[in-house]
Order: sequence, then structure tokens, then C-alpha cells
Amino acid sequence: MAKPDNATGADLHPKTTEDVLNAVAWAAGEKLPLEIIGQGSKRSLGHTMQTVHTLNMSGLSGVTLFEPEELVLSAKAGTPISEIVDLLDEHSQEMQFEPMDFGPLLGISSGQGTLGGLISTNFCGPRRLKVGSARDHILGVTAISGRGEMFKSGGRVVKNVTGYDLSKGVTGAYGTLAVLTDVIIKVLPKSETEQTLVLNGLSDQQASHAMSVAMGSNAEISGAAHLPAGIGGTSSMTLLRLEGFAPSVEYRIGNLAKLLGEFDRQQKLDNTTSGDKWQQVRNCTPFSSCQDRCVWRISCVPSEGYKIAAAISNTTSVEHFYDWQGGLIWMQIEDAENSKSDLIRAAVRSNGGGHATLVRASTAIRNNVSVFEPQAAALAALSRRYRENFDPFSILNPGRMGN
Repeated sequence: MAKPDNATGADLHPKTTEDVLNAVAWAAGEKLPLEIIGQGSKRSLGHTMQTVHTLNMSGLSGVTLFEPEELVLSAKAGTPISEIVDLLDEHSQEMQFEPMDFGPLLGISSGQGTLGGLISTNFCGPRRLKVGSARDHILGVTAISGRGEMFKSGGRVVKNVTGYDLSKGVTGAYGTLAVLTDVIIKVLPKSETEQTLVLNGLSDQQASHAMSVAMGSNAEISGAAHLPAGIGGTSSMTLLRLEGFAPSVEYRIGNLAKLLGEFDRQQKLDNTTSGDKWQQVRNCTPFSSCQDRCVWRISCVPSEGYKIAAAISNTTSVEHFYDWQGGLIWMQIEDAENSKSDLIRAAVRSNGGGHATLVRASTAIRNNVSVFEPQAAALAALSRRYRENFDPFSILNPGRMGN
């Protein structure tokens, strides 16, 4: 098979699904590894790869279906997230899992992410503790496997899957199983307003307790985060977000403030101020200024988060803050030459378990540590068989996930 016509040097620039199919089929036939990118906003996530060609999906862009009344949207994989957000804003709708913008954290311009990259990495924001991640909002995909074969999974409604739901399987696979060409997602109405109750001056342990009490109440919390002193300001800030209709939010935040009356340094953030603060949490803005430092994303048992942070902080100098009621720790290592991977993973294992992902690091560090949490032998074998069925020649983002 001849090299596709839509090629510029080592880069392939498909414009249609058929172009993608031809490009992957050609690469599979020649056993040539491909790097799959959209706008390249998450290019530095994962391990570095040795690839011959780049399959640039940015030309495969555009919303192909949007039915506001049915709460469904379909778009090409290269469609910018910013374009989708603008369209949904016009109809007071949103992707409720709050897509994270990696630009500031990874030292590039904001607003560069694409729908395909979002689904391939499965990242989400503070509302995950209430509505789930991107995987929970995907309805269907069209994709090209590493065999050079097109397949479709799911559709425009939730109850449309029999057998294996492949759209869930490729979500979070970092492009190692298939090249997404079209994605269908569920969208939902935006809340009329939001407010955030702030508890000032709490320690990490006190904040963990306060967030647990709030999540166990009937306040319907949609975000629970804690910014230690130096991250949120001169004093620590524990953030509890409430969303919905204005009278309901006002009533619920009043009750929540009373429930947490033992913490008397309270304040309320209005709709705009609250939105700005949660955007900073979602995009890990506090760690965007020191690009030479390693950043870890630690997912753990919420009640154990502060113990993990303490175990690490007692041994090395770090900055950290919490999201997901303490179940997500963002941690910046002040030693730019050392990722502290052994220390971090030992602390996680000793305090309830979980997984730690190295999100930002130099190329040298990424080449010498496990970026993703090492899998148990049985799970690693299952993952390998799954991958071999989709990409038997290992041509799609080979080695990006370290296996």
C-alpha cells in the first residue's frame, strides 16, 4: 500500500474518516509506529515514544450533530473543546464532568484540547464526585483499530449497547487501542447558579473531616476541595460548592453553614467568584508557574488523602492541594531533579491504596520512572491481551503507557 497522499514529511493530515482508515491501514501494513495527536495539548503526558510518523487529527474537526432537546452531541475527534463549550453555552448546557484544560499546567496556551484527546485521557474536573468522569458521559464512538479496521460502538442513546461497550474501553487508553474519528457524548443543562462555602484556616485533617460531613449531608455538594496555606492564600481554604436553582442553593448553603458551625471562619463566594476559584482547582493553576518541577496526580481513598500527603511531606519538600473530597491529590515536588516516585507510591500503598500518575516531568525523568501506576500481574496480562487484539502490530502510540 502506498503512503497516503495527505502527508507532509513525516506528518499525516487526514481530513476524513476514510483518510484515517487509509493512513492506519498503510502504517499497519508497513509496521510503522504512529504518534496520534489532535492539537498536541497533552503530548507530554505519558512516556516518550519512538515513532516514525505523526497522525495529526486536527483536520478532522466539527460538530456533526447537536440536539439540545435530546441532550446529545456528536463531533469529529479533532474538534476543539473550546468550540464545543461555546456551542453548549449558547443553549445553557455543558459537559458536566468539567473537562480539564492542561495548557497552563504543561506550559502551553489554554484552550488547545480536542474532543478525541479528552476521551483518550479520561480526565475530568471537581464534579466527578457527583457525576463521574468522561467515561460516564460517552455514548458512542467511531474508531480505527491498529489493524486498520473501522468499528463503531454505542450510539445516540444510553441504552443501546449489547455485548462489550467498546466506547468505554477506548476511553482513557491514551490512543493505544484505536484512533477515534467521531465521538458522541451526553450533555446536560447548566445550573442556574452556584455558590461556594469557604471554611478558612483548617488543617488538612480538619478539612478531611469537614468535607466528609458535608458530603454526607443533604446539601448536594458538587465540589469539595482543600487548598492548604500558600496554595489558596495566606490561610488555608476548604471549598464546598453547591449548584442549582438560586433559592435552593441559598437555602442549602445556609443549612450547610449551620451544620459546619464548629468551623467559625466561614465565608461565601458568589456565582462569579466561585466559578473562577473552581476553574483554578480544575486546571491545577496553582502549579502552572514552576514548569521545571514534577507534578503528580494521586487518586486515593478520600479519608486517607491527608495521611498520604503527610507521609510524603515528612520526607521531602512538596506543595499539594486536594480535590474530590480529598480523593484526588495534586502534588508538586520542589526537587526538580527527582520525581520521588518510590516515596509517593509507597505512601499510597501504606494508606488505603490508589494510584499515582506523573503528569509533568522532564523527558529524562519520564524515560526512567513509571509514569502510570504499575499494574498487578494479572491485570497487566489482561491489558496486554486486550491491546494485542486491537493493535497487534503495536503501531498506535507504542510505549506511551509504558507497556
